[in-house]
Amino acid sequence: MSKFKKSIFTGAATAIITPFKNGKIDYVSFEKIIEDQIKGGIDGIVVAGTTGEAATLTHEEHCECIDFVVKQVAGRVPVIAGTGSNDTAYGIELSQYACDAGADALLLVTPYYNKATPKGLIKNFLETADKTNKPIILYNVPSRTGCNITLPVYKELAKHERIVAVKEASGNISAIAELVAECGDYFDIYSGNDDQIVPIMSLGGKGVISVLSNILPRETHEICKLCADGNFAEGAAMQLKYLKFINSLFCEVNPVPVKTAMADLGYCDIEMRLPLCEMEDANHEKLLKAMKELSII
Repeated sequence: MSKFKKSIFTGAATAIITPFKNGKIDYVSFEKIIEDQIKGGIDGIVVAGTTGEAATLTHEEHCECIDFVVKQVAGRVPVIAGTGSNDTAYGIELSQYACDAGADALLLVTPYYNKATPKGLIKNFLETADKTNKPIILYNVPSRTGCNITLPVYKELAKHERIVAVKEASGNISAIAELVAECGDYFDIYSGNDDQIVPIMSLGGKGVISVLSNILPRETHEICKLCADGNFAEGAAMQLKYLKFINSLFCEVNPVPVKTAMADLGYCDIEMRLPLCEMEDANHEKLLKAMKELSII
């Protein structure tokens, strides 16, 4: 293997929420959210990921979201389309659509529920890579999918020219260190957890695909920039400053708290699709308290 793979982005990319109003996607709010993200100095936008409630978007909505974000961003930052599925054929269909729509890259989550074998995982990702023409970020989040990408699987996937990066949300720093040691010349590594930006970047990671940056794009970008510049102590101090708020954003399943916080800030309605629902009052109070302590609200 040799690395001739260009980075999709360095820094913070927002796993952006999908705002709803009366059961439909609220594109008026979506436009404002995107514009404020770019004004806030964000380095990329991920559309229709976990935080964007992709699991409850219809096929038509999923495609419309990708189209809308690509057109609204208009090349100012990279757009990464979440197109992974537990059905490889459907994931390929979505991925091909995103490529044709002008997305800069694809984010492919491990097939959920099916719990594929290592061989099945490899075949899933390689077939998608072979049938698409944009760079691919693998997304490892075993707590949600029941499926973990192990080092031997990563090493095999690293051979493909279009599989260029990994969003690692396993939370396992030891495994991520091994991944960097063995495959860091072939993959860019992005943190998938906002509380692990600095540790992962200290190991050589390129940044984060972030929930926090929905609320604080400039600050999340700055944490990454400090680390990229080698100022890990300052980056760590900044991450720790926001740690209580980060934890409050995950006191219930993502994206319930972050969408609630965005609604509290006037960006959208507090509207999610079942089985996601409104926060428990006590958790909402915890979220508001953390925001008030940082003068976010």
